[in-house]
Amino acid sequence: QVQLVESGGGLVLPGGTLTLSCVASGFTFSASWMSWVRQAPGKGLEWVSGIDLPGRDTYYADVVKGRFTISRDNAKNTLSLQMNDLKPEDTALYYCARPQSTTRAMGRAPYLRDSADWGQGVQVTVSS
Repeated sequence: QVQLVESGGGLVLPGGTLTLSCVASGFTFSASWMSWVRQAPGKGLEWVSGIDLPGRDTYYADVVKGRFTISRDNAKNTLSLQMNDLKPEDTALYYCARPQSTTRAMGRAPYLRDSADWGQGVQVTVSS
């Protein structure tokens, strides 16, 4: 079965950097578009970034564009999200997601819990 395991979260100061990782198993990782989705306290799911099969094309929400970088290593079944210049509003539970459609991976369709396969999530807290 599909399994996605995130790591790399934690507490950082504003302006700091974190890199999240997601190790995938139970499916052909190289044949799946992938996404990062987050949920801030009291908020709904918010698509953050997506990436195509080989990692050639990447997509970002406007609020993270220029600060976050999504990447993948198909040989290692790993998805990554490098987050630079973190802001308090980036505080959220971050999920590695295998979307059920390309449009969702690109951020062109809303996410619901049944819209993707999900990791457990990793907490990112940006605070002084």
